[in-house]
Parts: sequence; C-alpha cells; structure tokens
Amino acid sequence: MEQHIQTPLNKEDAKDLRAGDYVYITGTIYTARDAAHKRMYEALEHGEELPIEMYGNMIYYMGPSPAREGRPIGSAGPTTASRMDKYAPTLLDMGLIGMIGKGKRSDAVKDAIVRNGAVYFAAVGGAGALLSKSIVKSEVVAYDDLGTEAIRRLEVKNFPVIVVIDSEGNNLYETAIKEYCVE
Repeated sequence: MEQHIQTPLNKEDAKDLRAGDYVYITGTIYTARDAAHKRMYEALEHGEELPIEMYGNMIYYMGPSPAREGRPIGSAGPTTASRMDKYAPTLLDMGLIGMIGKGKRSDAVKDAIVRNGAVYFAAVGGAGALLSKSIVKSEVVAYDDLGTEAIRRLEVKNFPVIVVIDSEGNNLYETAIKEYCVE
C-alpha cells in the first residue's frame, strides 16, 4: 500500500502503517548517526536535556555529503541502522516515533518499537543523490563539531521510504523471506 504522512507523526497514524507499505514523508525529520547518538546517550547519563525533542519525531540515520551549489544538501543516503541499536530503545521510550535507515534491527529495538507504537523505515541504500531531491531544507541544530555526523533538521517533501518494522512488530525482512522462498 502507498501512504503519505506528515511529521511530526502521532501514534494513531503510526499504527496505520504496515510492514511493506511504501510511504512518502513530508515535514521535519532529524539526522543523527553513531557519534551523535553516543553524545545524546552520554547527555542522558549525566541528567542533561537532549538537543532535540524526541516525542513524535523521526531520526534518519544519515551523514550527508557537501551540498552542491543551489542545493540544501548533498547525497543523503541511509547508513546501517544496527549501529544505533544500543541507543534506540532509550530514545523510543522517550517518544521517538520513527527511525529511517537500512538493514536489520535487534530484538531489543523491535521490542521497543512495539512497546511504544513506533515504526522503523528503510530508505534505499545507494540512492543518496535521488533521496536528496526530496530534501528542501537542511540546517545543523546540534553537535556542529561532529561535521557530517552533526544533528540536522531536514525539511522533506515526499521523502520515499518503506515500512520495515511496524508498530505491531511485523518485520518485512522476515515476512518477505517467507513469501519469496521456494520450498
């Protein structure tokens, strides 16, 4: 099924998404990779506030290349999501509603997705230049010293993703294998 959603996303809308759905996101999403996640986790350990609100927001696991003239961002492809698995359950418990990356997630992340009514989306790896065309604005909002791993606020229009793990725990990577295996 094809769906169009707006961010921030609420739990009711997240529950309507099913593993395998093609989704086009419009609104604000944030980027954060390994170094930014580690820094946020350390901030929480020290009782500090995070630089971005988690509730209802989405994090895209991406580090962009430099923007070409006249463009808000360079190539913007996903990075491997499992590298953030150590941190994701905590952020989901704080209200993070969606994550965008590529690849499989741990059982702990899957459990946190279900517990919090969240969603894990995949963006197509290797298509960073194409994905960047859906990004209309990009600005660093935290951890500028991390360079490409800084946290950015992106304004996106019809950003294409696929639901991999839905709020009920259905996992496209598991169901697709069963569907297409020849016995």
